Amino acid sequence: MRLSITLRSKLLILSAACAVTCGFTNRAVAQYNSTIFGPNVYVFDPSVAGSVINADIASISNPTVSSGQFSSSRAAVLFKPGTYSGVSQEVGFYTSIAGLGLTPDSTVLNGGGLYLDVTDSNGNVTTNFWRSMENLRINVPAGDTETWAVSQGASLRRVHIAGGLELSNQSCGEASGGFIADATVDNGINACSQQQWYTRNSTMASFSDNVWNFVFSGDTFTSTAPSNSFPKNTILSTTPVVREKPYLYVDSSGNYNVFVPAVKSSSSGVDWTANNGLGTGSSDAISTFFIATPSNTAAQINSALASGKNLILTPGIYNLSAPISITNANTIMLGLGYPTLIPQSGSSAITVADVNGVQIADVLIDAGPTNSSVLLQVGVAGATRVSHASNPTSISDVYFRIGGAEGGSATTSLEIDSDNVILDNVWAWRADHGTGVGWTSNTASHGLVVNGDNVTALGLAVEHYQQSQVQWNGNGGETIFYQSEDPYDVPNQTSWTYNGANGYPSYEVTSNVCSHTAYGLGIYSFFDVTGVTIFQSNAILAPNVSGVNFTDMVTVMLSGSGGISNVINNTGGSTVSAGTPHDLTTYNGSGACSSTGASSVEINSGGGADSPFVADTDYTGGSSYAVSNTISTAGVNDPAPEAVYQDAHEGTATYTVPGFVAGSTHTVRLHFAELYWSTAGKRQFNVAINGVQVLNNFDIVQTAGGQYKANVQQFTATANSAGQIVISLSNGSVDQPEISGIEIH
Repeated sequence: MRLSITLRSKLLILSAACAVTCGFTNRAVAQYNSTIFGPNVYVFDPSVAGSVINADIASISNPTVSSGQFSSSRAAVLFKPGTYSGVSQEVGFYTSIAGLGLTPDSTVLNGGGLYLDVTDSNGNVTTNFWRSMENLRINVPAGDTETWAVSQGASLRRVHIAGGLELSNQSCGEASGGFIADATVDNGINACSQQQWYTRNSTMASFSDNVWNFVFSGDTFTSTAPSNSFPKNTILSTTPVVREKPYLYVDSSGNYNVFVPAVKSSSSGVDWTANNGLGTGSSDAISTFFIATPSNTAAQINSALASGKNLILTPGIYNLSAPISITNANTIMLGLGYPTLIPQSGSSAITVADVNGVQIADVLIDAGPTNSSVLLQVGVAGATRVSHASNPTSISDVYFRIGGAEGGSATTSLEIDSDNVILDNVWAWRADHGTGVGWTSNTASHGLVVNGDNVTALGLAVEHYQQSQVQWNGNGGETIFYQSEDPYDVPNQTSWTYNGANGYPSYEVTSNVCSHTAYGLGIYSFFDVTGVTIFQSNAILAPNVSGVNFTDMVTVMLSGSGGISNVINNTGGSTVSAGTPHDLTTYNGSGACSSTGASSVEINSGGGADSPFVADTDYTGGSSYAVSNTISTAGVNDPAPEAVYQDAHEGTATYTVPGFVAGSTHTVRLHFAELYWSTAGKRQFNVAINGVQVLNNFDIVQTAGGQYKANVQQFTATANSAGQIVISLSNGSVDQPEISGIEIH
């Protein structure tokens, strides 16, 4: 709330004084948390004075960055329907604020409302994470502006701001992104210093002062719409598919219920004008929910879920000995007050079967002390999938954290192995500050891996992971708004290379994908290790096929060394000057995809079949050679089975691999391991693909870093007029060629 400093000070002094003189200690606060939701959920009604509410929220909600950012306190503050006077208080970390009415207008806050304006020691709001507000109306006093100064891990949903809204603090300190959905703002929204923001299915008078990457889908503007031009703005008239987040409300008899929104296609505007204000969907009585507290075990929670119950997680930290397992279709899992799930023994935190209509919302997942392969897995890896288009699973306001609050590691934060899943405001963060932070400490490869088809991401932020931060393997995917920072702490370029290129892409669509669409992607570098220069060859990597299209991309070198060499697929230009954005409006793939979609060939050069690699085939010239030594695949992304590297095809040879569509574009991955020489300079040879030389005097030992070490070189190639990929190995400066395996996708 943009009140004057003098007025705000008086409000806070009044609250503090009342807390002392009126006896509103923590014991008094307890009178508002004696509900079915346990000790960390506070429920107010309009009979409670605004000064009491202010003091109570101040006592349970810590907005201060230094003490609150990684605290263990968690709280939800709920307001029963009605009108409240004199409410003016800052919302702290790990606090969710919500009205309990049928519509936002059922719960009205007068007197200044709830706001966020705190800064860190640098005067910015880039660490204002993990808080939310929903389903209420704030009447902004005349001459003032509601302030919601947040960055990632925060949401403003289903609210009515009767006045104007500002998305940074009073001095427009640096801010780094956020999310608004299903909201009405009567006056304009001022983004001020925000670097990026995603607003969807909302109504506002105007939106101004944006910086780098602002995306709107399904929004309406009652006065002045922002220009639909990039740089800065990306405007889509509708949101292609969405399911609003479930929310808690009380009915006319005072009973709690959870509203379960229905899926919407090609939607625009707010949802809460339909169905008597509830929105499109249906209600589940509170009796259908198991209400969990941190004292409940995973076994108790899973027993309730298996019996057909839905799940509410009340505020607190849940140290899990096993995953929370969702196996029934249409299960609702709703968090209150940022419940935090931490697997303790290397398991997932949540697993979801490949079933219809699961909805997971308002949960924070931390990596635990033992590395987890996946923190949240939707579907079953490698299993046959079915369509869920009519009733998709949705993941809303779910956040992941690797380190920061405590030490931990996880290979992948979120893996999608189901079709038609909707991601709606997801932030995956490998911490760049806090506890347990370092290149070899909070290790994490991927924030998001998508294996399912027709998956939609609406508001996706993935930061600082050590390999491809997003890896998209499924067809028909769509992302609307993406924000990412590369890892800060890369120790040297050798530690961060991908198939012969500098660094991993932030956003990778893999070579077996024939269709993918993305809008509004912002990718930033800040390589901060002193004395080390780091480059990222491509911020985005995707197959060059006609079904793969990107619209509105921006790269920025925030500070530090090196930078980003290309926006996408070796095009778009470099970003090496601090603070200067580099914009690319469109990238449209132009090649033909294989007629079978994901056409793949894997050949074990010089050896027999080792699934999925087939025995050596399609070659002329050369001979085979094999050893029994152990082969190291450390640092190799997606290596072949070890046996593939233990044999090789030697000598000048040509592989003519048939079966592709003429003119189709493919990724060629060549696998090498030196099996004879122990030092560099003993073997150097050349490789050409369809007549174009791709390796010149290639030295396996020098490139891989030693003998018996795997190395993969990756290239893009177009099938010739006969539908062939031709790989030719010829002599270079010394000795003869040696290759262990060939993949073509």
